[in-house]
Amino acid sequence: MSAAVAGVALPFVLAGLLILRQNIVVLLGVATFSAYYFWGGGELMNVVYDMWDASNREVLLSVPLYILAGTIMSQGSIAERLINLMKALTRPIPGGLAISSLLACGIFAAISGSSIVTLLAVGSIMYPALLKAGYSRAFAIGMLCAGGTLGIIIPPSIPLILYGIMTQASIADLFIAGIGPGLLLITLFILYSLAINWTRDRGDRWSLREIITAVRESIWALLTPFVILGGIYSGHFTPTESAAVAVLTAILVETLAHRHGFMNLLRGDIAGVGATCTDMGRLIWRVVGETSTMMGSLFPILAIALSLNVFMTYEQVPNQLVQWLTGFIDNKWMFIVLVNLFLLFVGCFLDSGSAILILSPLLPPMAQQYGMDLVHFGIMMNVNLEVGYLTPPMGINLIVAMGAFKEEFLTIVKGVVPFILIMLVALWIIALVPEITLFLIR
Repeated sequence: MSAAVAGVALPFVLAGLLILRQNIVVLLGVATFSAYYFWGGGELMNVVYDMWDASNREVLLSVPLYILAGTIMSQGSIAERLINLMKALTRPIPGGLAISSLLACGIFAAISGSSIVTLLAVGSIMYPALLKAGYSRAFAIGMLCAGGTLGIIIPPSIPLILYGIMTQASIADLFIAGIGPGLLLITLFILYSLAINWTRDRGDRWSLREIITAVRESIWALLTPFVILGGIYSGHFTPTESAAVAVLTAILVETLAHRHGFMNLLRGDIAGVGATCTDMGRLIWRVVGETSTMMGSLFPILAIALSLNVFMTYEQVPNQLVQWLTGFIDNKWMFIVLVNLFLLFVGCFLDSGSAILILSPLLPPMAQQYGMDLVHFGIMMNVNLEVGYLTPPMGINLIVAMGAFKEEFLTIVKGVVPFILIMLVALWIIALVPEITLFLIR
C-alpha cells in the first residue's frame, strides 16, 4: 500500500469517524497525518508503521484488563459489602453516611482504577440512601461525582498507566506516588462533609457485632487491592500481570467468596442450573461488551497519539519547544502556575485519557527542564485533569451522573462547585509540596 493510496483512503476514514462522532480521533488523526505529510517527507505510511511499533507493548494489555476487572466488581457485590463496612464504622459520626460514601469511593477506586466505574458502583447504592437520610440532592450528587474522580489518582489508575506508557516513567512508582495525593483528597472531602453536616445523620453508638459482621462479609473485597498492588510493589509481577491478577481475583471473589455465579451452579439443583448458566452467560457478555466499548473509544486515540509521539521525538519537537519557552518562562514556579492553568482549561474540553495522550509528549520534557521529577509532574497532571471530570461542558462524571441518577445538569453543577474548589486547593498543595507525592518512593 503506497502513500498515495493512504492519502486517498484517509478522507473516507475521517468521514466514517465523524459519522461515529469520534471528534477527538479525527482531530488528532488530522494533526498526525499533517505532521507526517508536511514535515515527515510525505510518507503517510510511516504513520501506520509507527502506530504498530508504538502500540506493540505488553503494558497496553493492562488497560482493558483493569477496565474488565472494575466492571466485574461493579456488577457484583464488592461495592455493596464495602459500603456496609464503611457505614458500620462511621455510624455515630455526624454526616456518617456521607463519610462512608467517600471512604467507599476511595477503597473501590483502589480496586477498579476507573472514575466512571467508581461513581456508578458506589453511587447507585448510596445516592438513594443519602436522599432518604435527608441530604440535599446537590450535596449528595456532588459528593459522589467528586468521590468518583478518586479512581484516576488512587492506584491502580488507568490514566497513570497511560502517562507511564507515553513518558516511559515507572508505572509502579506512579502507582505508589498516587497514594499520598489520594489520601489528601479524601481527607479534605471528609473535613468538608463534616463541616456542613455536623448536625445531620448522627447515628447510634458503634455496634461491635455489626462491625465484625461487616468485616467478615467484606474481608475478601478489602484484601483485593492488597493483592493487586502488593504484587507490584513487592516485585512479584508487573503492572500488566497485576491487571490479569485483578480480573482473576474479581472473578474468584464474586463467584466463590461471595457465592455468586459459578458457586450457584455448584449449589443449585438440576432445574436451576440452566437458568443460572443463562444468567451468568448474559452477565459475562454484558461485562465484556462494556469493556470492549470503552476500549473501542480509547484505543484509536492511544494508537494515533503514540504515533505522533514517535514523530515528535524523532523531530526533537519537545526540545525545540523548551528552548523557545525558556525565553518567556524564567523559573520553575512560573512554569507550574502556567501549566496548571493550561491543564485546567484543557480539562474542561478533553477527558483525562485523551489529554494525557495528546500532551504527554510535550509537557513532561518541559517539566524536567525546570527541575521537576517526572513522577511528581505526572501526579500533578492527573490531579489537575481530575478536576476536568467535574467541570462543564465536557465533565464526564457530570454527564454520567445526569444519565444514571436522572438529575438536572444545573443541580449537579451546583453540587460539585465546593468540591472543585477543594480539589484546586489540593492541586496547589501537591504542586508546591513534592514530598506528598514522592515520600513513598524516595
